[in-house]
Amino acid sequence: MPPSVRPTLYLCRDDGQGDAALDTAVARALAERVGAGELPATLRLSRPSRVVAFGRQDARTPRFHEAVGGARAAGFDGVLRLAGGRAAVFHPGTIAFAWSQPIATPRHGIDQRFQAMAEALTEAFRTFGIDARIGELPGEYCAGRWSVNVAGRHKVAGIGQRVFPRAAHTGGVVVVHDAKAVIDVLTPVYAALELAWRPEVTGALEDAAAVTWGAVRDAIADAFERTHTLVPWELDGPTLARAGAIAHEHRLEGCT
Repeated sequence: MPPSVRPTLYLCRDDGQGDAALDTAVARALAERVGAGELPATLRLSRPSRVVAFGRQDARTPRFHEAVGGARAAGFDGVLRLAGGRAAVFHPGTIAFAWSQPIATPRHGIDQRFQAMAEALTEAFRTFGIDARIGELPGEYCAGRWSVNVAGRHKVAGIGQRVFPRAAHTGGVVVVHDAKAVIDVLTPVYAALELAWRPEVTGALEDAAAVTWGAVRDAIADAFERTHTLVPWELDGPTLARAGAIAHEHRLEGCT
């Protein structure tokens, strides 16, 4: 795409806020501000804390409190996730991504946005010689047709989406290092949620190539730069204020 017609994309590279619920709220605040016309499209690529992000369907299951307790016993906080799907894991060896786009009719083009994100991830991973593919693997955790896997064997990234008034959020997680941490926490969590899965399908990029966290994040940014004009940006006061005001909606208070 010629540079003159590339859409502008604010790129935020940061570490998490040290508060899992606040980090979730930041992604939501970005989407809301993009939808309100206060920000252009934004892509946040961040290093999260240790957290299991539960879906609203998870929260309605009879043993949900047990699932949250299992996560906490493994050293992970629990939050209500922003996008749809079942319980997913973030930790410092993963990359959390949140792409907010201004869309007049956000319920249109859902598959196209999933595809664009999945293609950006596969393009990024292939720069390391990884056989990255799009598609759900039998028995994968937090299953989805737009998951990204390595050679049809191990899931390494998951993508979810949520629409807002005049905006769409496409977000998820890339497992760069330590697939074992994902497996170890999901074992008690998925048992409590009564979700069938195959732990051996869970993987990390480091199992397929010599990669670093920073290099993978840069490769994802580079994939977006081929179609967008990237503008470096940092989380600002209005975004953090909005996130602080809504963070309580993503906290799991009282679960043991």
